[in-house]
Amino acid sequence: MTDINLYGRVIITANIKALTGLHIGGSGTGLEIGGVDKAVIRNPLTKQPYIPGSSLRGKMRSQTEKRLGKPQNNKIAQVTIHTCKTEGEYSANGGCVVCHVFGVPAEIGYSGPTRLVVRDVSLTKESSEALDNANTELRYAEIKTEVAIDRVTSAATPRNLERVPAGAVFGPAELVFGIYEKADFARIKTVIEAMQLVEDDYLGGSGSRGSGKVCFENIKVEARSRADYSRAKTFQGEFASVQSLADSFDALKKWLETNVPVE
Repeated sequence: MTDINLYGRVIITANIKALTGLHIGGSGTGLEIGGVDKAVIRNPLTKQPYIPGSSLRGKMRSQTEKRLGKPQNNKIAQVTIHTCKTEGEYSANGGCVVCHVFGVPAEIGYSGPTRLVVRDVSLTKESSEALDNANTELRYAEIKTEVAIDRVTSAATPRNLERVPAGAVFGPAELVFGIYEKADFARIKTVIEAMQLVEDDYLGGSGSRGSGKVCFENIKVEARSRADYSRAKTFQGEFASVQSLADSFDALKKWLETNVPVE
């Protein structure tokens, strides 16, 4: 068995702003009067909407798979993802960036550390207070009525979609990337590009009907080396956009190679 050495971690934090209404589905509220057909996911303690790390990470993965033309060949529950079928495929040509960054299912016969961890993201304090005082149909949320048209009979069937209103900000989102080998420094670019892919697509449901456009703001990058893990070092400062961070990637990579040495 090959030893696994964690040389350090890179932590990317950012706020996520909803530019259009955001719907990430939770359990339904039933069909009673005043209920919604599709509710957003909420924290059961605070009743506030949040962005599950699994939703953000899953979108980043699926968009990266499509960008790289990877076959989505492994069905897990309701989704299908790309998975290298052999260890040779996983390691070929410097390693499959999708499987190295986002990981492989436990039942696969080979293993390697998953680099990327994505945390759940709560509303910021400012957005929580603003939505709590807003004149919306539901607490922290709005109702968007959509109409499905039967293509044969032309009958209209309305349905209510719960959304977090445009302008709401979630944060800070936290993306934690583990450094296990030198190749991981270059793989961080895949994470940054995946953030850009999410911005250019959508997060959550009903994206083709206007929901889910988001952007990342107030982006910061920190690094922790195993030589002095309790001490975090910050790269440059705050980035206003994913594009500005991507433009600085070459400098970021050199900085990480210096501050998170791989022996």
